Amino acid sequence: MPGSQIHLKTVFTVAFGTLLVATVVFAILHSRLAITLTGAALLLALALEHAVQLLLRHHVHRLVAIAIVALLVLGLLTGIGFTLIPPAVSQGRALIQRAPDYVRRVKESKLVRRLDERFSLSERLEDAEKDGTHVITGAASPVLAAVGGVLSFVGASVTVFFVTILMLVFGGPLVQTALRQLPGRRRETVETIAHKVYQSVGGYIAGLALICTLNATCTTVFLAINRVPFFLPLGVLSGLSSTVPYAGPVVAGTFVSLLSFLTGGLWHGVATVIYFVVYGQIEGNVLGPLIFRKAIQVNPLVVMLSILFLSEIGGVVGAVVAVPLAATLQVILRELLALRPTDELPAGQ
Repeated sequence: MPGSQIHLKTVFTVAFGTLLVATVVFAILHSRLAITLTGAALLLALALEHAVQLLLRHHVHRLVAIAIVALLVLGLLTGIGFTLIPPAVSQGRALIQRAPDYVRRVKESKLVRRLDERFSLSERLEDAEKDGTHVITGAASPVLAAVGGVLSFVGASVTVFFVTILMLVFGGPLVQTALRQLPGRRRETVETIAHKVYQSVGGYIAGLALICTLNATCTTVFLAINRVPFFLPLGVLSGLSSTVPYAGPVVAGTFVSLLSFLTGGLWHGVATVIYFVVYGQIEGNVLGPLIFRKAIQVNPLVVMLSILFLSEIGGVVGAVVAVPLAATLQVILRELLALRPTDELPAGQ
């Protein structure tokens, strides 16, 4: 009988590799919150690094520049927290309390009756009404649940803030140390990719923050002028919808327009629809190209497919990071494809 061709070393190597992969998968599945917070801090650090670099060009020491940027962000968030969050929470609570009444109004409208005859919408609306009632009266301790949610959000925000500061202070030297371990040719390639990813993703995140702020501000002012109740939480919702390109503004605009119609009547709803159409055109054709001119441009089809798949995998978080991830992969693929012709040339050419 011939001896076995499989050595004991091969068995141990395969077993160890399988165990390592299983351990990594297990760690990822049980560290989703930490991964989410770290990813949020990384994106925020990439955006704030542009502000730090601006101060460095004015001969400000890096630690001082980081401190200035951190204090400005902290002051801005504190001001928003004390001035906008309390009335927004109050209006949001009132909106939830009146949600069953709005669902009943929708059920009684002529359009819904006609659609119900064809698509049987009454069952879905009844489920929505029951869910709204359950949110209000079904919870055993709604006050404690709300306090717990607020404390969790505050804790996550504080964690992201301090991790972001640590990334700004120690992230650069850490990356430089890692790059110095690579050979010369590969180091240049990785440095080029890292710089382009920083320019594209950091510029995109900074521009997205500005777009969301403009959207929330303009929508809140318009809804207040249009005498739509709950204008603060609806304006914030509209601003946050810009984090998901294409799909987010459409969903938010439809929801706010429908609510404007239910609370203010036909003409208030029509005015809201006109506003979202006009603002969408301005944001898509004027603000977007102007603000994102330094960020990498990703094909709209690639953006939609990224949002579709990542939202299925990671929910809202996946939809938000779809564009930065697609931009990063596009930079990497372009650089790798650009290396192929030079690598395939014979020696001496």
